[in-house]
Amino acid sequence: MIYILNFIHVAIFLIATFTFTLSAMAKRVAVIGAGAAGLCAARHLSASPDLFSVVCFDMSSTVGGTWNYTDLTGKDEHGLPVQSSMYKNLRTNLPKEVMAFPNFPFQTSKPSYIVHQDVLEYLESYTAHYNLYKYIKLNTMVTNVHSRPCEGERELWDVSYCPVSAQDKILTQEFDAVMVCNGHYALPLYPTIPGMEEFKGQVVHSHDYRIPEMFQGKRVVCLGAAASGQDIAIDVSSEAKLVYLSHNKARLDTYLPENVKQKPGIQALGPHSVIFLNGEEAEIDVLLLCTGYHYHFPFLSEDCQVQISDERLTPLYKHLIHIDHPTMAFIGIPKTICPFPQFDVQVRFFLSGLSGRFRLPSNADMLSDTERDFQRRLSEGLPPRYAHVLGPRQWEYNDELAQLADIELVPRVVQKLYDYVHETRVKDIVHYKNRNYKLVNSEDFQAL
Repeated sequence: MIYILNFIHVAIFLIATFTFTLSAMAKRVAVIGAGAAGLCAARHLSASPDLFSVVCFDMSSTVGGTWNYTDLTGKDEHGLPVQSSMYKNLRTNLPKEVMAFPNFPFQTSKPSYIVHQDVLEYLESYTAHYNLYKYIKLNTMVTNVHSRPCEGERELWDVSYCPVSAQDKILTQEFDAVMVCNGHYALPLYPTIPGMEEFKGQVVHSHDYRIPEMFQGKRVVCLGAAASGQDIAIDVSSEAKLVYLSHNKARLDTYLPENVKQKPGIQALGPHSVIFLNGEEAEIDVLLLCTGYHYHFPFLSEDCQVQISDERLTPLYKHLIHIDHPTMAFIGIPKTICPFPQFDVQVRFFLSGLSGRFRLPSNADMLSDTERDFQRRLSEGLPPRYAHVLGPRQWEYNDELAQLADIELVPRVVQKLYDYVHETRVKDIVHYKNRNYKLVNSEDFQAL
């Protein structure tokens, strides 16, 4: 009996020791941002507590990132730049059926094109469902991320942070990896336009656009005709006297409201007018810039060795992993994509490498792969600032990540519906959101 008891005690001790060792070996991962990308990262990290421990930081008082609508523009109550780019009447330009994270659909009772409040509610539900709140430090600003090399190939990260309400009270915590998930819809990109300084009217970036009533009865030039620029132009037209949708694309072959006119790009501004590239001049009251955003990582120290030139972020393998510091990832860098499903693939790809289940290529091979991708774009006539624009390339990209790391593919129905929706949108940018869809299975969808 004594031998049996001793054996049981030893077994319990060994199990406890093994459990402690596993916990001690878990890689500590900092996630910067609790928007969709950061929540996805926290969800997959927390699902493997034997491999990872996670702390997620966000400046806001709630999760959701840019999906948190606020009437505020400029600075918030803490003197920090307002992060959200939501406007009051925003509805998604993708149907919810393709927006969802894998195995976590939106409510089927909602229409396909939902309002921003529905997306925020979805992200809050995702956070609660996966019990993520306990890992998230809200109202907390990351002030510095510092790389600290250790023995061998190991690298540690010192992440400094503070409460947004007490920015002098900085704390620093040590991590084994960092996932940057702060989005790229917070720092507006302002183009250089001759005569802008002499222009007497309003100049507003879409980042600060909230309600169409702010342009009631005015003549507005909306510069930029990507999907969001088109949607904003239509929203503004409900109150504006006249809207010029100015862009350098091929003319949009779509129905438009009577007070929306397409024009080429802008050559110059006068004190009260705009001169388009075709030489035509028109009197205007407002220049509304739908010209995009800069990548912005003010918390990264110089030793992180991140370079941004003409909206190209280097050195990144697969638009994702820092080649010289492979324990740092940037989730959500690509543009013109179906975001949530891609975030999920990117997160799982990075964590496969971080856990050792998937081995990254050599630095030289990763650099070569990155340069090959960039040169291919240049050879197709794309400017350098399109380095991270995927568009139709996104499906091959998603599949490549999944196949390299041997993880689940994005269901093909997502691509099929995404492409179908694009075809309907370009034909009628005003009414395409009135349509509804249903996913039948992983391959097929149904238009309702």
